[in-house]
Amino acid sequence: MNQRMWDDRADSWDDGGASGLGQVVDAVLAAADHRGGGQVLDLGCGTGQLSIPLAEAGADVTAVDISPLMIEKLAAKAETAGIRNLKGVVVPMEELDVPPQSLDLVVSNYALHHLRDDEKVALLEKANSWLRPGGKLVVGDMMFGRGASSRDREIIASKMMVFLRRGPSGWWRILKNVGRFGLRVGERPVSIETWRSYFDSAGFADVTVVPVIAEAAVVTGVKK
Repeated sequence: MNQRMWDDRADSWDDGGASGLGQVVDAVLAAADHRGGGQVLDLGCGTGQLSIPLAEAGADVTAVDISPLMIEKLAAKAETAGIRNLKGVVVPMEELDVPPQSLDLVVSNYALHHLRDDEKVALLEKANSWLRPGGKLVVGDMMFGRGASSRDREIIASKMMVFLRRGPSGWWRILKNVGRFGLRVGERPVSIETWRSYFDSAGFADVTVVPVIAEAAVVTGVKK
């Protein structure tokens, strides 16, 4: 993942971020359904859209991001809100090391699609080892493939139509997205079905998928 890119986005992230981000944040928090204490890890935390409300609910939160500026923004927000049970850590999430069975909840939102597929699988396996029995992993993200399913094709077609209506600027966005998504340069979303298989293979039980907006969904699994 690119630290400089995320540093550049830190100042504007709270002003909107990705399209539909707020709805997916709400869906992740609803799926987490975490009340009271416990140890929580937020992977790719940004400026704290998940970390802040989870800490406000009483959890001890470790918030991880590759961007020092994102963590600085998060720390400032926590200080302003008087939150003391939140710790920010600057590290690529694929390099993170956590003691086994030390967590009650792991969450992530709009972050894991930047990882390679083998890194996604490895991170889910590690998350399973970090969780206590009965602990939960909740991932919200872009979840679509490159056209293999009818859902993929509907998502791609709807995005293409939006950009085509914008004229030359939209045509340029289409070309950029061919590189971003089609060639999987920088952004590597996979389908809902693939995410479900990742959770299953990592050993999670009670795996559920909830579509949120056109291209995004939330997947939840429980540590056996």
